[in-house]
This record gives sequence, C-alpha cells and structure tokens, in this order.
Amino acid sequence: MVADQQPARVALVLHPTRTIAAPLDTLERWAGAHGLEIVYIPTDGGRDREVAPRGELEPGDLVIALGGDGTVLSALRAAAPHDAPVLGVACGSLGALTAVHADRLDEALERVRGGDWTARRLPALAIDPAGAGDEWAVNDFVVVRRGAGQVVVDVSVDDELYVRLAGDGLIVATPLGSSAYSMAAGGPLLASDTPALVCTPLAMHGGSAPPLVVPATANVRVEVHPSFAGFDIEIDGHTYPLEVLDYRLSLNQEKVTLMSFGDLGLGIEGLRERRLITDSPRILARDERSARAARSTYEQ
Repeated sequence: MVADQQPARVALVLHPTRTIAAPLDTLERWAGAHGLEIVYIPTDGGRDREVAPRGELEPGDLVIALGGDGTVLSALRAAAPHDAPVLGVACGSLGALTAVHADRLDEALERVRGGDWTARRLPALAIDPAGAGDEWAVNDFVVVRRGAGQVVVDVSVDDELYVRLAGDGLIVATPLGSSAYSMAAGGPLLASDTPALVCTPLAMHGGSAPPLVVPATANVRVEVHPSFAGFDIEIDGHTYPLEVLDYRLSLNQEKVTLMSFGDLGLGIEGLRERRLITDSPRILARDERSARAARSTYEQ
C-alpha cells in the first residue's frame, strides 16, 4: 500500500492486555463506513484477542497496531514480507514507533484514506547466525548470560578485534534501537537516519570497552563463549531459541515501513517528549523560578 492507494482491508495486530475498546470501536465504524473488511493477524508469542476473523496479510492491506512500541514491532515483522506500511496507534503513552494517540485515531484514518501520510522507512539489523537461518531486528540483537556466572563475547568489526569481554553480555542496536535497551545500558543515542550501529557491552567485568558506534558499511562479528549456565539471544526483546556461537551482523537499509504524519526531524524532540532526555535539575529549577516571578508580576 502506498500513499495514493486506498486500503483493500484492515489488518489488526493487537497488544495482548492493553485496553483497546475505544480505538477498536472507532476503527470498526470507519471501516464499516468505507466497506472495508477487518481481519486479525496473530503474532508469535502473543495472546490471542480475536476481535475479528483471523486472516493472513495480503498485498494492499492497511496494517494497524493497537498497543505500544512492542505491538508495532510485532506488526512490522508481520508486514515485512509484503513491504506493507504499519500505522502504530498508542493505547497509552506515545512511543518511538506509534504515530498517533488512540483518541485521535479517527482523524488519522481520514488522513490515511486521503493519502496524507509519510512513509517512514526504517533500517533493520540483519542477523546471520553461522549454520542457521537468517533473522533480523528493528531495535536490537542481544547476547545475555543465563543465570549465574558470565558470558564471554568476542566482538570484531570488519575482522578488526574490538574487545573480548566477560560480563552480562552485549547489545548491538540500530539507530532506532539506540534509544531502547542500549541507552538504558549507557550506550549513545543515534539521531534518526544516522547510518550506523551501536555495540554496547552489558556490565563488563573489568577491562575497558566503551560503547562503539560502527558505520553502516561495516560488519560486526559476535563470537560467544558461554559459561556453564549458558546464554540467551534476544531479538527486539524476545528470546529466540538460538544456540549458535557465531553471528554476523550488518545494517539492512529500508527494511520496514511505518506510517507517520508531519515532519519527523531527527527524532530528538520525540525523545524529549517521552522524557528519555531531560534537562539538568538546575536548569529546570531556574525555569520554575522564572515562571513564579512572571506569575507574581502578572497578579500584581
């Protein structure tokens, strides 16, 4: 589906537990008014909420994710085989991937029908496990220790050894994913469309290896040496049954598409709105004093 194309159907991907009654009612009324069928697309690991007949994604479908960023990630994975854009609807706080709050869904749907939306093309992390099928991530790939002990990980970039680390593990994140788990672990933020990856060690036990920004043209190799307790592989926050010890990672440009409205900028304003970036307390206190002084002057 492209901006000047009318949707053939509405394909829903749903958060397993969030309240969706109001946006679902809005969507059903809109779809009924325009003669559109609604189907429910189940996702791996998700709890079934069969609010509509089950269906398989087809070309021309309008994919709508009702929930939060995790729901949008599931929808992007489901939509990728058909290169279908996804409209993320926030049933809660607005996230990095949701384009509209649930209470403004009716307006967003009319904009979609009128072709008044922008295709936001996102890169993905291509994951090549030695001897296993390829995978990919929109946010991040994580090697993390399982249980007690440490996991040892050798990290190389284009065959140059970066570090051999012992600790809790390693995160390799896309620009979008740099504001998620990687940032929480002390990694740098990448502005939207930065052609790079981020490698962020997790609780490294000694040594020195700051988070590394890797150009998009490079390949990252991750070799795992697990302790007796083993390790887990997480892709976009979900544990995958991979026991492979050797992974090659690279950036796959324009893998998936989000629907968005208006100018996206560099994504920094959105991070501030979500309070992932906050000003120094001293600056905030100064602003508060200035506001109090202005109110006092006005009241006089």
